[in-house]
Amino acid sequence: MGSDDITKLIFRTALRDRTSFDQLYSRTSAKLFGVCLRILRDRAEAEEALQEVYVKIWTKADRFSASDLSPMTWLVAVARNHAIDRVRARRRRGSGLDEAMDVPDDGPTPEAQAIASGERRLIDGCLGELEDDRAAAVRGAYLNGDSYSELAERFGVPLNTMRTWLRRSLAKLKECLER
Repeated sequence: MGSDDITKLIFRTALRDRTSFDQLYSRTSAKLFGVCLRILRDRAEAEEALQEVYVKIWTKADRFSASDLSPMTWLVAVARNHAIDRVRARRRRGSGLDEAMDVPDDGPTPEAQAIASGERRLIDGCLGELEDDRAAAVRGAYLNGDSYSELAERFGVPLNTMRTWLRRSLAKLKECLER
């Protein structure tokens, strides 16, 4: 089907010829669906958008003659603009505070925060009983994720000495926490 045939179908659609509109749909919907799907990236939403695009085409077909576009370019522009409008509307809806109220808070509950705060004080107290360099090494290894070799270099001790520091410090922490 050539460009002239699609032009005629659009003009007949502007005159509310349902048969021409059906033919226009059957000959162009695959292409326009592809445009919607590429922009929306969701098949169900693209199908819904395609139906809305054809409603626009039905109601605005008379505007085609005023454009300098080829018929397929005009149809693709209608589909593209509608799909982009849906993406923008989705973003506007997604940025509202009302929607934020429905998002679950994955953070700790107030009770869990209170327990963690108490445990934190207990751990800090037990770390305070260690020698300063041992406590700093434990914090580095288990809170900062420093490797044993990084810690050994930082504290100027052999790697096996650092391992011994950490093993003995953890044993003292465990003993302190069990009191």
